[in-house]
Amino acid sequence: MFLRKNTAFPRGVLALVCFGSFAMLVFGLYLQHVVGLEPCPMCIVQRYALLLVALVAGLTALFSGRLVLLFGSGLLLLNAGFGVFVAARQSWLQWFPPEIASCGRDFYGMIETFPLQRVIPLIFKGSGDCSLIDWTFLGLSIANWSFLSFTAISLIALALILRLTSARVR
Repeated sequence: MFLRKNTAFPRGVLALVCFGSFAMLVFGLYLQHVVGLEPCPMCIVQRYALLLVALVAGLTALFSGRLVLLFGSGLLLLNAGFGVFVAARQSWLQWFPPEIASCGRDFYGMIETFPLQRVIPLIFKGSGDCSLIDWTFLGLSIANWSFLSFTAISLIALALILRLTSARVR
């Protein structure tokens, strides 16, 4: 009903997703630079996924066309889904750490040393660093909170897609 007249609701939701994503990025930088927590390679990948989520949500919120909102919401769902995958993998490594923990190279060192097709599997393999839990809030690690956040963003994007496809927005 509300969407038939304008696109203010989906644009507002996307703006909130953008703001929330940037707030989480700022908090991650605070934990790194003020608290002193070093991000592991999987944490870096999650930051890039969150940055893409924020940029896609923010840019999509600027436009009012139904097709742009649908495309942006679909791209948002894709990026957030990637974030869900990486955060779930890191949470799994934290719950079930490998028997032999090895400290891998840092993300930038891997990119400088290996070709990209070899770096991607190394990142997702995880290292001893990715299975460590350095910080918790309400019993959940950063990876757990990241998983919940990406899952919420994915559900929001899916709800927007369903709402935009069922409504006659012009």
